[in-house]
Amino acid sequence: MSHYLDHILIGGILSTLFIIYNFSLHKIEEGHVGVYYRGGALLPELSNPGYHMLFPFLTSFKSVQVTLQTDEVKNVPCGTSGGVLVYFDRIEVVNHLDSSSVLDIVKNYTADYDRALIFNKVHHELNQFCSTHTLHEVYIDLFDQLDENLKVALQKDLLEMAPGLKIQAVRLTKPKIPEVIRKNYELMEGEKTKLLIAIQHQKVVEKDAETERKRAIIEAEKEAQVAKIHYEQKIMEKESHQRISQIEDEMHLAKQKSHTDADFYRLKQQAEANKLLFTPEYLELKKYESLGQNSKVYFGKEIPHTFIQTDNVASNVKVLDGKN
Repeated sequence: MSHYLDHILIGGILSTLFIIYNFSLHKIEEGHVGVYYRGGALLPELSNPGYHMLFPFLTSFKSVQVTLQTDEVKNVPCGTSGGVLVYFDRIEVVNHLDSSSVLDIVKNYTADYDRALIFNKVHHELNQFCSTHTLHEVYIDLFDQLDENLKVALQKDLLEMAPGLKIQAVRLTKPKIPEVIRKNYELMEGEKTKLLIAIQHQKVVEKDAETERKRAIIEAEKEAQVAKIHYEQKIMEKESHQRISQIEDEMHLAKQKSHTDADFYRLKQQAEANKLLFTPEYLELKKYESLGQNSKVYFGKEIPHTFIQTDNVASNVKVLDGKN
């Protein structure tokens, strides 16, 4: 009987040890750190990724992510300044918690710090924004700036409340608006699209017309330049012909003048030579030579007067009377 009781006691002890071991051993995943509570008080220690032991039933732990994470805030209501209620279906907040700030942030805002510092702040900032802007500004005009404005507002508060928590980015989906208003916006966007298409078409037509006008101007300028070049070529040809004719005339005139000067010089020289040559003695000689070469016989009045110029000549002329 005692032996049976010993077996039961040993089995109970082993079971108790197994339960204690099972509740004492815990694991921290990579990218996380472990924080510990004892009696509800946060202990000033952290555990790194891996297996760790704790006192069961007295100590508890929570895993806190210290890598880049994305918190999703869903279905956030937002009332505009005009009283229209819209809903943001999903807001994504990308944030990062520095491991050196984990104990301070968990101590001040618990391990679910993102509930107080991110989720609640997103609700607050969106309602602040919507309450000061119209539906058209929230839905159309300022929507592209909303994510950046929300990021700046969140980070500004975190610098004072939790310096170790940094907001990397904020992404928002288009808010849901009442169906009637949405259809009106769709119609308005459709008309705006038609207007933009018409404007773009008008710009294309104007651009084509401008291109055609410039092409016509270029063609006209080209034709004018070509005509000017042809005109200048003709003028140059005429001037060249005129110049050539002028040069030829000058050359002919110079040639004629040269011939005239040569003839004048020749006649002048001949006259001077004749002046020196035609002396009375030379003329007398030529007269007798001419008479001597003449085979005709003149009688009486038929004697040429040219041969009878002076008395001296007449006395020297023998009139042939038929006798030798």
